[in-house]
Amino acid sequence: MSGQGSTGNVIAALCSVFVPGLGQLIQGRIFSAIFYFWLWAAFMQRLSFILLGSSFTFFVLSALQHFVDRVR
Repeated sequence: MSGQGSTGNVIAALCSVFVPGLGQLIQGRIFSAIFYFWLWAAFMQRLSFILLGSSFTFFVLSALQHFVDRVR
């Protein structure tokens, strides 16, 4: 394992910015990579439901109501 600031660690850090867990995978820490990716995916799934779930449902229902009113 190289010291702090080595090229391998910098590349791993940059990879982790784009895909969580990819830096750990590059460094050979497979279980840590799977855990971080799973944790990130679970967080993003819940966050998208919170942010898009209620507002998206409201948007669809509003659009449907507008369409029904225009047809009448």
